[in-house]
Parts: sequence; C-alpha cells; structure tokens
Amino acid sequence: MDPKPAVLAGVLLAPAFLLLALIVVYPVGRLIWTSLFELNLTSGLPAEFTGISNYISVVQDPVFWQTLTNTAVITVVTVPGALVVGMVLALIANLPFRRPWPVRLALLVPWAMPLAFTGLISAWFFNSQYGVVNDLLRRIGLPQPIWFNSAVLSMAAICLTIIWKASSFVAMILFAGLQTIPRELYEAADVDGAGRLRQFWSVTVPLLRPAIVVAMIFRTITALQTFDIPFTMTRGGPGNTTRTLAMYIYQNTVSFLDLGYSSTLAVVMFLISMAVSVVYLRQIRATT
Repeated sequence: MDPKPAVLAGVLLAPAFLLLALIVVYPVGRLIWTSLFELNLTSGLPAEFTGISNYISVVQDPVFWQTLTNTAVITVVTVPGALVVGMVLALIANLPFRRPWPVRLALLVPWAMPLAFTGLISAWFFNSQYGVVNDLLRRIGLPQPIWFNSAVLSMAAICLTIIWKASSFVAMILFAGLQTIPRELYEAADVDGAGRLRQFWSVTVPLLRPAIVVAMIFRTITALQTFDIPFTMTRGGPGNTTRTLAMYIYQNTVSFLDLGYSSTLAVVMFLISMAVSVVYLRQIRATT
C-alpha cells in the first residue's frame, strides 16, 4: 500500500485533531484530574491528592441524589413533552400555506429567546399575586395556587416553561426531516385508501425516525444540564426541591469555592450525558 495517501490524510486531519484536543480532550482531562484532589479555595490549603474520595463523597451525599432526582424528573417530563409539542408545530409549519414563511418564522421565537430571560418571564407568569396564569384561573372561576410555595407546582411550572422553550428547537429539526419525505408516498397512500392518521404512523413517523432521534439526543443532553430556567424561576426552592445537578455544581464552584468536589460532580454529569448519547447513537445506527 502506498503510504503517501495515508500521510496526506494525516496531515490534513492533524489541525482538526489538534483543535479537538484543545477544546474537548484537554478540558475534560483537566476536569477529571482536578476531581481527584481536595481543592477548596476557602481553606487556604494547597491542593491534596485524595484519589476517588470525592467520588465516594458524591455517592454518600443526599443533596447530590436529590438534585439528580430533580434533574431526572425534568428530563423525563420535558423531553417527551417537547417532542410531542414540537411534532405538532412541525406538522403545522409543513402545511401548504399560501405564505408559509410567517408560520415557519414563528418557530424561531421561543428558541431565540435567552434562557435566563425566559425564566424571568415565566416567573412573572406564574406569580401568585399578579401573574397571568392565576389571573386566567381567577377569570374562569378556578382556585389560584401559590405556585412557588409547593414543590410539585414549582416543578410543574419549570417543566411547562422548558417544554415551551425547547419545543421550538425540536420543531425545527423535525420540520427539516419532514421536508425530505417525498410527496409521492402520501399520494400513493391516498390511492391505497389510507387516512391522515394512518399516513402519519405508516409514512411520516418511520421516515422521520432519524430526525426524531437526533432531536432527542440534543434535547436529553440539554435537559440533563438544565440550569438557567430553574435558577431564574425558583433558585432551586422551595428548599432543594427544584435544584438541578447543574445548579448544585454552580453552588459548589461559585458559593463554596470547592473546586475538587464541583469537578467531581461535573465528571458525573459528563458520564451520564455520554451514556445517554451512546444509547441514542445506537438507535440511530439501528434506523439506518
């Protein structure tokens, strides 16, 4: 085999590998290395290598398990919710409107809004005294709860906000997938007597499956790293009932200056995200 093509390929790929090492491999490696040390800036002591002691502390930390549970609840609720709402929005945007661009442009509005701004607006919407939600409930004769005094209602408000925000991104991915489905398939299904619902399950969903999996990957990883919306809406309250794992990492890093323990928590989040990505990538391989 002529070595020249292999050498040329190595030379051409070297900048990409170097960039990947600088922006991914080195930061992750540094994070893992820091997690093996006792490094708290408030103590004034030098970093001390402690091996896996931080990981043992994480396993024994009840706050970690609570924040992990909260993160799991947000993920389990918002990922399917955003998928369902995003699918509806994508199907609407794919309809043969005379002027489709206003409808399709509207898909960008929730996605384009900053996360922190979305959280602040939603906190105002669910405010018990002057919020829009309680005002609507009052007008139709229903009780007006104090949303952020209840763990369940606070989590519900956060999940609804995240679904509204994330469904726009999911809809754009699914809409792009819908554009690749040939119209001839629907015409053939019409000739065979298949109704709209039958066409959706037999034509749209199977051909849209790769786009659905891609949307689920991005949405799940984002949900596992949820920070901005719960932070701006509830600050993790009441108590720790809406605090996510990302918020706990932030607290240990910024408030407690415990870089060793916060690095360990970040490594755990990274491993969970990677495990979820592997599961989804296997689904992509199975669909292709």
